[in-house]
Amino acid sequence: MIEIIAHPLTKEALAPFGDVLDLRDTPDKMINQDMCGRHHDLADLDFTDGRAGISLFDAIPRELPYHFNLVERHPLGSQAFIPMSMSPFLVIVAEDLDGTPGTPRAFITRAGQGINFHRNTWHGVLTPLHAPGLFAVIDRIGDGANLQEFTYETGFMVTNQQE
Repeated sequence: MIEIIAHPLTKEALAPFGDVLDLRDTPDKMINQDMCGRHHDLADLDFTDGRAGISLFDAIPRELPYHFNLVERHPLGSQAFIPMSMSPFLVIVAEDLDGTPGTPRAFITRAGQGINFHRNTWHGVLTPLHAPGLFAVIDRIGDGANLQEFTYETGFMVTNQQE
């Protein structure tokens, strides 16, 4: 088993794989009689031959250290995960190496952060670290094979950098 240390999620670290959905320092504009800040257009949604859909995912929480050997990707569309609680979750990504994933990297979100994986990005499964594991998911709805899975021969164990 190979150990991976999870680091805090930052926009810069996730940029090759996707977008961090987080509040900006100041809203783009104030709406609703100046009672609501709009942080506009935070992710690059990218779909082929389909439409954007909103689903709810209810995942069983995991804990660190977390063992895994499976990653997946979606060649026909991006996929955004927006937590419906203020609990952090684990994000696993891997660079594409000619059709197979490279060595995974792991991040832990801050409370309230969401993510949007770019189309065709290798990533781990939804991994909440606390209950409830409820997420709004925005992804491609349409015909075609939009899921590829890869199982590593050697598994990985994710630990927290603070452990």
